[in-house]
Amino acid sequence: MEVRRWKFIVKCLFLINYIMEKAVSFRELEVWKYAHTFVLKVYQITESFPKSEMFGLSSQFRRASVSIAANIAEGFKKKGKLDKLKFFNIAQGSLEECHYYIILSKDLHYFTEIVENEFYKQLEMIGKMLNSYCKKIEIDFNSQKTKIITSPNPLPQAPNF
Repeated sequence: MEVRRWKFIVKCLFLINYIMEKAVSFRELEVWKYAHTFVLKVYQITESFPKSEMFGLSSQFRRASVSIAANIAEGFKKKGKLDKLKFFNIAQGSLEECHYYIILSKDLHYFTEIVENEFYKQLEMIGKMLNSYCKKIEIDFNSQKTKIITSPNPLPQAPNF
């Protein structure tokens, strides 16, 4: 199991490196495509929620799902690696928020177990991809820091008086 997980992570990191270097728009990112599909599904499902939830659970669930895709899009264009990580981390937080809304919606009998499982599969895939993106950015950031620290004569020497 652990070997399969590491193979998956390595494969994702390779693909992410390729995609992030080649992509010119967030719309080319697979993780954004999955997140956008999730948003559309949330909007479709919450249409059938009771009208009493229009400004409650329906609204919160929709906003959290939109936040995942929107923060991926915004983070994509950020220049600094820490800025990118910040937005991808916000997307991860919104993803966890959606996990809770799925639990609550199921417990309130607003949708079936089939819908619940479909949502979980979508969120799991988005979460894995976001984690891989963040790992790639962290690796790049740490290797960049190492280059700066190990560069010869990083600071000029003060003259001796």
